[in-house]
Amino acid sequence: MQGLHLTADLYRCRCDPVWLTQAETLMRYCTQAVAHVGLQAVAQLVHTFPAAANDPAASPGGITATVLLAESHLCIHTWPELSAVTLDIYVCNFGADHSAKAVALRDRLIALFQPESTEQHQLQRGAEVAGSVA
Repeated sequence: MQGLHLTADLYRCRCDPVWLTQAETLMRYCTQAVAHVGLQAVAQLVHTFPAAANDPAASPGGITATVLLAESHLCIHTWPELSAVTLDIYVCNFGADHSAKAVALRDRLIALFQPESTEQHQLQRGAEVAGSVA
């Protein structure tokens, strides 16, 4: 169960607004990025949230996009009204170390959204030696 869990909060994204509001376009990019870094997509799910009701000046709704990986998952949440994005990437390292691929995927996605600032975290999960359950 050992793996690497990466998160990134992206603020004041300067990307084309399509990346924050067009679910199909974002999902297509995500699956291509996953393949490009050498990870394997096995399923995907995307949801577009509606714009604020009763407010004609409201920004379009955001997106939650999830790519289920053979290695674990990628999840993206967009907030177009804030020009913000959160990324969550987890890869299990069973059979091989996929950490570098996870980092490459995170970096690709950050480059896509072009944030003015980011807050990034990483967590090594399952660090205990196999078979040493307490």
